[in-house]
Amino acid sequence: MDQAIRSKRFELFAFGLAGFISAAVLFAVAQLVSVFFATSSAPFVALGSTFIDFTPPWLKDFAIATFGTNDKLALFVSLGIVAAILAALVGLLARRNFVAAAIAILILSAVIGTSVITRSATDSMDLVPVIIGTLFGLGTLKWLTGLASTGRSPRHEEEPSAGPSRRKFLVASSLSLLGAAIAAGVGTSIAATRNAAEAARLALGLPAPKAKAAKIPTGAQVDVKGMPKFVTPNEDFYRIDTALSVPRIDPAEWSLRVHGMVDNEFTMSFNDLLGEELVESYLTLTCVSNPVGGDLVGNAKWLGYPLRKLLERAGPQAGADMVLSTSIDGFSASTPLEILTDDRMALLALGMNDEPLPLEHGFPVRMVVPGLYGYVSATKWVVDLEVTRFGEKDAYWTTRGWSERGPIKMSSRVDVPRSFTKLPPGEVVIGGTAWAQTIGISKVEVKVDDEPWQKAELAEEATLDTWRQWRYVWKGGSSGNHSVTVRAYNADGEMQTSDRADPVPNGASGWQRVQFSIADS
Repeated sequence: MDQAIRSKRFELFAFGLAGFISAAVLFAVAQLVSVFFATSSAPFVALGSTFIDFTPPWLKDFAIATFGTNDKLALFVSLGIVAAILAALVGLLARRNFVAAAIAILILSAVIGTSVITRSATDSMDLVPVIIGTLFGLGTLKWLTGLASTGRSPRHEEEPSAGPSRRKFLVASSLSLLGAAIAAGVGTSIAATRNAAEAARLALGLPAPKAKAAKIPTGAQVDVKGMPKFVTPNEDFYRIDTALSVPRIDPAEWSLRVHGMVDNEFTMSFNDLLGEELVESYLTLTCVSNPVGGDLVGNAKWLGYPLRKLLERAGPQAGADMVLSTSIDGFSASTPLEILTDDRMALLALGMNDEPLPLEHGFPVRMVVPGLYGYVSATKWVVDLEVTRFGEKDAYWTTRGWSERGPIKMSSRVDVPRSFTKLPPGEVVIGGTAWAQTIGISKVEVKVDDEPWQKAELAEEATLDTWRQWRYVWKGGSSGNHSVTVRAYNADGEMQTSDRADPVPNGASGWQRVQFSIADS
């Protein structure tokens, strides 16, 4: 009896494992084949992108608040876990009825195929990876479930018998899993060697700007240990976007279409852009999902072509009030036309911190606009600008409950000390950053515990469009728990609001309060 129970358990395990391995083969083979097609033809990329498209604002905000810039990794892990569970259930279904299990796989493949074909920049040929992967997955399931079934007694199907069939199944399973791993590895390697975009980026020499950015004052960086750099290195710059797989665009094939309510529609190539009079500008970018005191903000030097000049060439018509910018991956942003045509340094950017844009930050071309959250302005991998009206067109996130206009709210944060840091007795050096783009920061105040508000020392101002650092030295107090609260004032004398607001629908607000403690002397 014990042997029968153990054999039954092994059989359930074998069928579940067969389903899991078959799914692994399906996804790995499809991933391998997808390197010869559009990026969105990869199953996980297509499924993840579709999931993001239907993600409600509250869930997106929760994911970013919980996982930060690792939100895409968390999504891939979650999809993998769900896929593994479903695959194991399909394997168990095959134990009873292989035809039903095969139909289930075909239905799941149809879902994947629908996700692929509905992505931007894909066509019917991009279904080939899913089709080939499905055939391999079905073949693997048939083979492994056949081996898992051979241990059954011919007369009593529900009474498994031990024997060499277990060894055959385990060997076959191991070989199938190994094959899936090799397919995935080969696909990754081929994708790397076929990456014309990265090769072109490394070979690209940026032209000298007509107007260089003003030199950053030495005093723009406060002397406080642990403070972020005034200019954020590219590798540390936050990344929040809807692209699960970074678009890899050969600049030789990139073009920007400018059309809509304009007198002169035209298309610009990358070489055309290189030939324009480019300028440099320091600009702080902020994500609308940044919570109070959050780190989804970064400051960089950008090289690009002023968007106001681009739009002057197009000649916007009377009545137009919005520019809908669209990425090659289908993302779109609605930017007020007046902001792109005033004297602020809104750029069609191709350089970041003295090098071509990193792939994940929009190579070859993106938009950067002072004073607006990224979801309504900072379109990466931009390929289309349509001059239109807010009343006629909706952008990606505005259809999901976010405000159609996203001016950045004045904000300040404490960078040092970090929350719940334990400090030695003595004076406490507090440091942080504040920003009020296009206006500038004139004053920062801090309050320790219930003491009166005190004026912090401001670092030198670089430009009105960048953040400004500050420091304050507290003489220290008794051991135990303490807190520091910060608020800022802009150049017009307006104080940062204390009213708390969540990121949805137009950005967070409120004063940040950080808890820390002082050790016993």
